[in-house]
Amino acid sequence: MRDRVRSLNTAPPGAGGKYVLYWSQMNRRADGNHALAYAVERANELELPVLFYEGLTCSYPHANDRLHTFILEGVPETERRLKPLGIGYIFYLRRRNSDPDDVLYRLAADAAMVVTDDFPVFITPGYNSSVAAKIGAPYHAVDSSCVVPMNCFQKKEYAAYTLRPKIHRLLPRYLRPVEQPVVRRRYRRPAPGFHTRVTPTNVAELVASCDIDHSVAPSAGFRGGRVEAERRLKLFLRDRVGRYAEQANQPGAHATSELSPYLHFGCISSLEIALAVGDRSPEFLEQLIVRRELAFNHARFSKHPDSLENVPDWAKLTMRDHRRDRREITYTREQFARAETQDALWNAAQKEMLRDGKIHGYYRMYWGKKVIEWSRTYREALDTLLYIHNRWALDGRDPNTCANILWLFGLHDRAWSERPVFGKMRYMSLEGMRRKTEVDAYVREMT
Repeated sequence: MRDRVRSLNTAPPGAGGKYVLYWSQMNRRADGNHALAYAVERANELELPVLFYEGLTCSYPHANDRLHTFILEGVPETERRLKPLGIGYIFYLRRRNSDPDDVLYRLAADAAMVVTDDFPVFITPGYNSSVAAKIGAPYHAVDSSCVVPMNCFQKKEYAAYTLRPKIHRLLPRYLRPVEQPVVRRRYRRPAPGFHTRVTPTNVAELVASCDIDHSVAPSAGFRGGRVEAERRLKLFLRDRVGRYAEQANQPGAHATSELSPYLHFGCISSLEIALAVGDRSPEFLEQLIVRRELAFNHARFSKHPDSLENVPDWAKLTMRDHRRDRREITYTREQFARAETQDALWNAAQKEMLRDGKIHGYYRMYWGKKVIEWSRTYREALDTLLYIHNRWALDGRDPNTCANILWLFGLHDRAWSERPVFGKMRYMSLEGMRRKTEVDAYVREMT
């Protein structure tokens, strides 16, 4: 467990602390959570109860109905599962910028120790950096996102082939269930006045009361929370995992797990999924562990994980050499967002993003490559891709988002044959999609 932990300050345990506080920023679950298990372990040492705190503010970038709804849908089940464990639960919904923004510090003032999630992108690194210096108790960040902890690697890996053997050597040590200690002292304090009661029936009302972007509707294809994550995992194990190797790149085959939104919001862990899959699909585990943790490694060791400065030198050179290449067609960010291109497949993929908050992985690669081809500059293409993911994607704002978008520009890839606009970056064509997938069936499904 300790190799998953980073101590972010040097404060001693708070004298007179009434509990150990677990601040759930990204791993929003009671099950299979190394950070929560660590909080319980330390609380037992201190003979204190554990309080699980989860918050949702209106001020995060691109806050909207889709993201808020997905998070809120998981709250009732988290609270329900914590209660029999003897762990306290507080949820705070900050609806307006004028509402209090100091709830974490109020709770930390009574904590002997604060434990949180170690997550290398979005708002978490900034929070972890600033909070550590402002509280008078130990502040520990725990990696409960990766199977093999990020701490096991001390530098950025060049590509999957350099990380893969290291991951495989360590898997026997880490591919095992989280040991959840039994709480020795139950949390018995009453809920404070700022606690927000969330039920399955009041989510829409709560979302409507928030000062956020109401133009992005909740996902039509995904419901948030632990129960739905478990349902999708069971479906994958029952009907899809045996077909994954051959059909994962066929959108119409529905052979993927569709768990990326639940991984991003921490409703379920990659460790739980890997243990459930076992040896039934090495191809799936390659994506779930090696490729995903390559993205976390990239984010951990990058100052700005979504910057083109992270791509290999050959990619920077080829973009420099081709920056003035003539684009046959260009679109604005707004035209891309509205799915207004001449390409029916691209439009269908964008409509899937607008409707569900996710695009099938194989088509998302094609979709991203075309944004590069149809943008005036590489930087404009990157900005468009980040904007669409950050606003509409349920699996955006994630290490995978950063790495997968930069893969379009050469990260974790190799140089290919030279061509206009792309230079030596990998190119993907509509003709190739038609040869390999049922494009027309997908377009019909999305229109």
